[in-house]
Amino acid sequence: MTRLALRRTAEMAAVFMIGDGLLGLLQPRRHVDLWRSDVAAVDALVKPFGGAPGRRRAYGLLQIGAGVLLASRLRPLARGVLPQ
Repeated sequence: MTRLALRRTAEMAAVFMIGDGLLGLLQPRRHVDLWRSDVAAVDALVKPFGGAPGRRRAYGLLQIGAGVLLASRLRPLARGVLPQ
């Protein structure tokens, strides 16, 4: 995988973290209910937030902060340098 692909993947992860965190912050009950699932592995991820909107909001703030931190650490490739 090239350095550019890794940077783009990290950028997409940051965007997901920020967006998911914002939704969890603003609409915690709706967001958790949407992700509830019959698949045990998926449901295990959201189960701790069921009935605990304050916990989901706190996690949302953490996600937003981590996503912004990740994105802020990504640097573009030097101009004129093609990725390998």
